[in-house]
Amino acid sequence: MIPWVHLDTAKVPGTAKDELRLMQRGSEFAIFAGPTPLMNSRMSSSEIILAQIACARLAGRSNVHMLIGGYGMGFTLRAALAGLGKDARVTIAELVPAVLAWARGPMSELTSGCLDDPRVGVREDDVGAAIASAHAAYDAILLDVDNGPDGLSRAANDWLYDARGLEAARKALRPGGLLAVWSAAPNKDFVFRLGRAGFAVEEVKARANKGKGVRHIIWVASNPARQASASTGPSSKAIRSPK
Repeated sequence: MIPWVHLDTAKVPGTAKDELRLMQRGSEFAIFAGPTPLMNSRMSSSEIILAQIACARLAGRSNVHMLIGGYGMGFTLRAALAGLGKDARVTIAELVPAVLAWARGPMSELTSGCLDDPRVGVREDDVGAAIASAHAAYDAILLDVDNGPDGLSRAANDWLYDARGLEAARKALRPGGLLAVWSAAPNKDFVFRLGRAGFAVEEVKARANKGKGVRHIIWVASNPARQASASTGPSSKAIRSPK
């Protein structure tokens, strides 16, 4: 078996000890937060589906503005660019500058130039700050900054999933906008909080790797300004991963 090679370590801004490590094994890349694997280039299907769902919900709208937090390995961004129109804008909020350097360096082939797309703007900041400072600014907010509400890579992200963070996200969305959240596992308490925050919630199950592997969860939470009859309780369905 090909061994993992440690390519680089990056400090997480605003913390004393938190680190990300970039690892490579042949053509495969992985990013770890301490001992916890955050992402792997072999298992990207659910990250792609996160963007595909959002783009499908936004079909027909003009001048769409999407916020993605954070960049990761760019799978969500590339899928968003493929599904959005030429008049769209995508803001990437990435807290760790080294992640963007890795995208343009060791993982440049994987990145495929998506960061240079004229529709893309990069904000080197916590996605929470981008959400908290916005008012009716985004048609969609896509969150894939942790392993979900139960798998936090940094404690400062807690508020994104609590009542305060969800209220901030709702206010940052335009009427009829959506909040899409990726998670490694289900979380009934989080679904309840989404409903309490005023969202209409749909729960989608997506395979991690081209129709195989574990099922990840994507919550699609709609700002119900244009969906007055929608229930705030979650529906649930599975979606087949892209091939």
